[in-house]
Amino acid sequence: MSANDRPTGQPSQTYDSAFLKACRREPVPHTPVWFMRQAGRSLPEYRKVREGTAMLESCMRPDLVTEITLQPVRRHKVDAAIFFSDIVVPLKAIGVDLDIKPGIGPVVAQPIRRREDLAQLRDLTPEDVPYVTEAIGMLTGELGATPLIGFAGAPFTLASYLVEGGPSRNHEHTKALMYGDPQLWADLLDRLAEITSAFLKVQIEAGASAVQLFDSWVGALAPADYRRSVMPASAKVFDSVASYGVPRIHFGVGTGELLGLMGEAGADVVGVDWRIPLDEAARRVGPGKALQGNLDPAVLFSTPEAVRAKTDEVLAAAAGLEGHVFNLGHGVLPTTDPDALTRLVDHVHTRTAR
Repeated sequence: MSANDRPTGQPSQTYDSAFLKACRREPVPHTPVWFMRQAGRSLPEYRKVREGTAMLESCMRPDLVTEITLQPVRRHKVDAAIFFSDIVVPLKAIGVDLDIKPGIGPVVAQPIRRREDLAQLRDLTPEDVPYVTEAIGMLTGELGATPLIGFAGAPFTLASYLVEGGPSRNHEHTKALMYGDPQLWADLLDRLAEITSAFLKVQIEAGASAVQLFDSWVGALAPADYRRSVMPASAKVFDSVASYGVPRIHFGVGTGELLGLMGEAGADVVGVDWRIPLDEAARRVGPGKALQGNLDPAVLFSTPEAVRAKTDEVLAAAAGLEGHVFNLGHGVLPTTDPDALTRLVDHVHTRTAR
């Protein structure tokens, strides 16, 4: 089944939404808009509802997940919601000793550096994440015709956190393992592909209308290394959910040199950061894929006139695309003015109304 087929069991009211039409490269009434990290730190209502609750705990409470996921849809009138969670949630769910430290990010107690460390990574089952199924059931009832995007971290990015023990600028331990013990590396990524696939399946079966695979740190790799050491695991994830027929989005940061390979891995939509114009990205990705992106998140700190001008540049570069979902080139920055996002959504809708 391809993303152009109507998926069985999915809510019919979302199928004809502008977002899903753009993902399927079909004509749209306007260019759809959503933002990575739209449900999060930039919203005062988010900070209020999360006050006193740790990040991982908030991801495991269906009431909080539902409320936080809905907040940007109410405020900004975006064309899709993205499930509020974190890429390390499935790892925590299977018992990996990790925590999300404020101001730092995910920190792993026992980094994976040797073969015996793989024992930390057992299979994920739906019973490990009942809060995900419950929250998505609540959300799809509230969202109606607005699609819900499920997501997961890609094997490379998850591996980077697990091997480094936390966020890393240079990924030295990760690359050392990848180059020095390619069999252990392949086994690690394959196991993470299984966990990621299971996590996405739970979300789709609960009612998510599309899924995005975040490979946030894969831009640290050269194309040859990506093709040899990462692409097989990412392709396994995309293949595992292909039969559901929901659009599959692939996004990474600093991936201008990898865009063609990321599309080749199996995505229906390739996310593009702000470093490359969308028309050039389309040339690199090739035909048969929609693109998502790609306004620089820092632009939103400028004047409304400058934001509109830079947005129009993105829309002009996207004019010839088969399908375009407007987004930022990375996540919403924490100190972004929420009103700037609301104005941006309205501007894109107005300028692209057909």
